[in-house]
Amino acid sequence: MKPIKFSERISQLKPSLTLAITSKAKNMKKQGLDVISFAAGEPDFDTPVNIKNAAIEAIKMGFTKYTPSSGTIELKNAVREKLKKDNSLRYSPEQIVISCGAKHALYNIFQVLCDKPDEVLIVSPYWVSYPEMVRTSGAQFRVVGASEKDGFVVDPKLIEEGLTRRTKAMIINSPANPTGAVFGREVLEKIAKIAVSKNIFVISDEIYEKLIYGGEEHISIGSLNKDIERQTLTVNGVSKTYSMTGWRIGYAAGPPEIMKNIAALQSHSTSNPSSISQVAALEALRGKQEMVSTIKKEFAARRDYMVRRINSFKSVSCVKPKGAFYLFCNISGTKLDSISISERLLEEAHVACIPGIAFGSDTHIRLSFATSMENIKVGLDRIEKWLVKNEADNR
Repeated sequence: MKPIKFSERISQLKPSLTLAITSKAKNMKKQGLDVISFAAGEPDFDTPVNIKNAAIEAIKMGFTKYTPSSGTIELKNAVREKLKKDNSLRYSPEQIVISCGAKHALYNIFQVLCDKPDEVLIVSPYWVSYPEMVRTSGAQFRVVGASEKDGFVVDPKLIEEGLTRRTKAMIINSPANPTGAVFGREVLEKIAKIAVSKNIFVISDEIYEKLIYGGEEHISIGSLNKDIERQTLTVNGVSKTYSMTGWRIGYAAGPPEIMKNIAALQSHSTSNPSSISQVAALEALRGKQEMVSTIKKEFAARRDYMVRRINSFKSVSCVKPKGAFYLFCNISGTKLDSISISERLLEEAHVACIPGIAFGSDTHIRLSFATSMENIKVGLDRIEKWLVKNEADNR
């Protein structure tokens, strides 16, 4: 049999380091090894009972058939209400598409909006899937670096300098994965002004919106004025806020002509998201919200403990994140690259973390605090012990 010739877009894709590390850690656990994982990109809390009960009731009532491919009108209206109340954004149901997770919503946007020879501006450190999604659309991506000394909040001047005549869109992620950076109003206003003046679309990934600490405010860039609203696609979902990662419900809202094409694309790819998951998401958005503040409080306590411990280590440090549930730790003092230290921590200390190179920085590793405080304490003890030994070995 002669070798298979794969499509150009698939040949360009890079394997996910996040999934590779997570998979290796899980295999080690299956072998009976005691592995502490800081790799998780999902809350460790269970989905709230009222949400699960809504899904169970949907099954009992036979709500198990196709829905409109872009989502039920009930869920679209719940998203409309949420966007109006929380984000000062006003959309019609036709401007909203419910997808199989926020990742799917982002993928749809790139497929509809971008083509050769377009460029998409991405702020580094970035979520691992942004560059690969851009690649699969046929477009290219350009990276603008955010400085650690600025809390990983990008300087708008660098965004302006990074634009070319081929720039079609830019993607911003606030609160950000992997850094926890939160973009304030002043920065967003400058970015919006640049986008409007250059006629560039802004794709605003707001999936960690509810997980912000220390009194910081979440601002949707599309809410700043009518001009930027017409050029913004807002992406969100229920995965992180309601601990519903496996339910796979996300959504996008934006200009009607773009959303019409996204709905058409989705109708020929996945069709509708799970009918049962849509009922669960409806309950998440309209039901009791007490668990959100409970989760947020617990994450804040974990964050504070981890930041304090890590910044006491000799060769590793971190900026205190303002949102999400990750620490992006600077490992420059170890003299190791991010893949080497991640592999050695897993093999020698039985601690899983994600190499920073996956996010655009080889001088960092990502640690998630979406795990129990008990695991955090044990894991950090192991990291500290490993670092001390590594320092001694390198003297």
